[in-house]
Amino acid sequence: MKTRLKELRARDGLNQTELAKLAKISRQTVSLIEREELVPSLLIAIRIAKIFNEPIENIFFFEEEEL
Repeated sequence: MKTRLKELRARDGLNQTELAKLAKISRQTVSLIEREELVPSLLIAIRIAKIFNEPIENIFFFEEEEL
């Protein structure tokens, strides 16, 4: 799964620790998601989408070859 998380954090001026606190997850979890080593649960994805005021599919998506 691909993610625009790092790009959106930069846009909104958040570091990983700040995003983690807002999303009620650890900074390490944010890092793993950004490196595409962890697929977030639906609950975490919804929290992150609300923080950035973006639809989930604008943040997390699969590329054609992954499907």
